[in-house]
Amino acid sequence: MTEEFHRIRRLPPYVFAEVNKAKAAARVRGEDIIDLGMGNPDTPTPPHIVQKLVETVADPRSHRYSVSRGIPGLRRALAGYYARRFDVKLDPETEVIATLGSKEGLANLSAAITSPGDTILVPNPSYPIHQFGFIIAGASVRSIPATPDEEMLRALDRAVRHSVPKPTALIVNFPSNPTAYVADLDFYRELVALARRHDIWIMSDLAYAEIYFGDRVPPSILQVPGARDIAVEFTSLSKTYSMAGWRMGFAAGNPRLITALTRIKSYLDYGAFTPIQVAAVAALSGPQDCVAEIRTMYRDRRDVLIRGLHAAGWDVPSPEGSMFAWAPLPPAFREMGSVDFSKLLLKEAGVAVAPGLGFGEYGEGFVRIGLVENTQRLRQATRAIKQFMIRHGVTPPPARPETGGAAVPRTEAEAVANADA
Repeated sequence: MTEEFHRIRRLPPYVFAEVNKAKAAARVRGEDIIDLGMGNPDTPTPPHIVQKLVETVADPRSHRYSVSRGIPGLRRALAGYYARRFDVKLDPETEVIATLGSKEGLANLSAAITSPGDTILVPNPSYPIHQFGFIIAGASVRSIPATPDEEMLRALDRAVRHSVPKPTALIVNFPSNPTAYVADLDFYRELVALARRHDIWIMSDLAYAEIYFGDRVPPSILQVPGARDIAVEFTSLSKTYSMAGWRMGFAAGNPRLITALTRIKSYLDYGAFTPIQVAAVAALSGPQDCVAEIRTMYRDRRDVLIRGLHAAGWDVPSPEGSMFAWAPLPPAFREMGSVDFSKLLLKEAGVAVAPGLGFGEYGEGFVRIGLVENTQRLRQATRAIKQFMIRHGVTPPPARPETGGAAVPRTEAEAVANADA
């Protein structure tokens, strides 16, 4: 009875635990920790959504069991969002299901479609549930590059030709957590064509669809003709409407995959609390000014963070989307690795970040920095990081006269080149 349970044995030690333990200990000592390690929105949910929740909670009938696949009005609201945002028409009865956040949906669909020993293709680095949902279900995971380009497509082709057994499913996530990469529709067209040729399911995580900062508006894979033959897409209200704790997400797309998820969920849950589902309808169907405001807020935070880090001598690419910066370790700290660097930064600067190793072995050499504090706190964080860098012999670059401050590196290639210089 001392042997660990089989599925638990397949899960490695939680990489973030060391940093989280150090962070908790620092707070017990009364230290002011600026926590940029977790993607936890710090702003309140828009008032009209909260008001609808309160209004619905007051109805005693709303306290009964709900509907596992989502109340009809909610599924119609999600279909309406796809029609407005992507010009994709979905059948709310057969192509949409509500989930308890996109993470739960991904894990449950992984369990529904996986047989022990299946091969699944997952970008590395990636959000942990993308690989561990399948690992818990008994699959073997093969890593592929995380960039939405020809490198990933070539790796997919090699994986199909050389994996035994042949891969059955592929995960993609753009805008990406943790890397902040953004895909375009041309990439999705090639991806769908490849998956259709080889009968591979695609599970697309689109949780950050509305958090973007430039002219590249993130598309849906379902915009590609024929995508619904092989693809299902997960979305979430967590970041778009600052509703992370509400646990409201969706899956949309291929009817066979939606049916599989519906069936397994019917054994596991009765759906989200009805007032949350009703409030989610208000979020999707009500005024959307709040979405643009949240997007602007994250863009402003991104600019403050990236400019401040550059002024500290840390060249970090400016993300085009998501609520994260994917930061290569400064050259002076590369040898220590992402976990030890994160612990040192916490200890000496009072700033918590997420070690890249927690997102897969190819995340080593990076840390993820969340845009989850206001601009004043981000300035405080970058000032502390600047002093930290100076103590370790890093000389900050001179301010550029034309801007009165450090420039913001615009691409990952530019940032890495600057770091190597």
